[in-house]
Amino acid sequence: MKAKITQEQAKLICDKVLALSKADECRVSIQGSRTGNIRYAQNSVSTAGLNEDMQINVSVAFGKRQGTASLNEFDDKSLEKLVRRAEDVARLAPENPEFTPAAGKQQFKASNTFAKTTAAIDPEFRAQVAAHSIEESRKSKLQAAGFFIDSSGFEAIANSNGVFGYQESTNVDFTVTTRTEDGRGSGWVVRSANDVSLFDPREASNVAIEKALRSVDAKALEPGRYTVILEPAASSDILSFMFGAFDARQADEGRSFLAKKGGGTRLGEKLFDEQVNVWADPWDKDAPVRPWDSGSMQARERQSIIKDGKIESLEYSPFWANKKGIKAPGRNGNVIMAGGSKSLAELIASTKKGVLVTRTWYIRSVDPQSVLVTGLTRDGTFYIENGKLMYPIKNFRFNESPVTMLNNIEELGRTQVMGGGGRRAVVPAMKVRDFNFTSLSDAV
Repeated sequence: MKAKITQEQAKLICDKVLALSKADECRVSIQGSRTGNIRYAQNSVSTAGLNEDMQINVSVAFGKRQGTASLNEFDDKSLEKLVRRAEDVARLAPENPEFTPAAGKQQFKASNTFAKTTAAIDPEFRAQVAAHSIEESRKSKLQAAGFFIDSSGFEAIANSNGVFGYQESTNVDFTVTTRTEDGRGSGWVVRSANDVSLFDPREASNVAIEKALRSVDAKALEPGRYTVILEPAASSDILSFMFGAFDARQADEGRSFLAKKGGGTRLGEKLFDEQVNVWADPWDKDAPVRPWDSGSMQARERQSIIKDGKIESLEYSPFWANKKGIKAPGRNGNVIMAGGSKSLAELIASTKKGVLVTRTWYIRSVDPQSVLVTGLTRDGTFYIENGKLMYPIKNFRFNESPVTMLNNIEELGRTQVMGGGGRRAVVPAMKVRDFNFTSLSDAV
């Protein structure tokens, strides 16, 4: 199945489906993708492939009864069969008490989510990414295991109220772990971009190699509260638990850290250090996303989420927005946190005593009300003294809340783009005081 059609072809298919429907309302979405990958382990390529697919989804409603059907065939007979199937499901479905009518007609301002350089990636390019990582690891007597994936595709949306949108997008994601042959040292790196010209496979692999070489013979450091420097990948994994908890309904119903005791939300309150500024912007140059929320077909807007430490906005589903009598844009597709101008080396140089954390992993929620999480450091953790990396240390388990972290910020460093097909994030490196390490871990 081909993975791409033009905007005109997508509009024609959507119009056909909408004309076929006998329901009170109809919503259509078409997604196509072309995804290539290469995977390697123990300095040898294990798999490589290319997948192309395109699918159409139709959702209809009779009153508050809804039905949905999907198909990857696009001839006229198949499209009619698809619509009838969705309508049959809707007639049998119970009424949805939280049904929300389809979005009204609106205009979408295109965002720069597509890069020709990424769409042009071929098997030779993927092989070169793996080859450099493998060759350099061998030279350093290390074992490399990595995964490179590139995708290009499109999404088209339409409904019976006149909504129509079409947008192409691209993305690359790369991760690699390098380890010493005896397993005593480990380094890791992650990179994401929609434009592959912003991705340097040599730079990325060399970071993982250097960390693996430096992390051998780790020493044990007593658990406790330390000043830490979290690289963007490490801070992003922890902060995602908080950034995903800005739902207005959860706050209104007392189910999140943004709920007030006794009722109400903490909208407008200062909860973080004044250095904390977070926003969403579909048109951000580093992390652009589609200008609509695929679920609701509502246009997205640039929104301030946290300004100078104060909660500025919450996210609303169409149902909750209607219930509260407000007009809300589509849910955010990215989250961008302001950083500083300092490099990681400069953050280290300004630290008298502390710990550098390359990566956090296996993070689990402990208490949603305070966003307390627990997890482990991994793949290169180092002790800092008098502005220098002194030696590698054994990994820790930590119990910490991103809410507390963002109140204990000492400095913010340069930002990095994290994430791909889901919610993109731009997150800085950060120096945080009193980070709570609770026990040691034997993992490398």
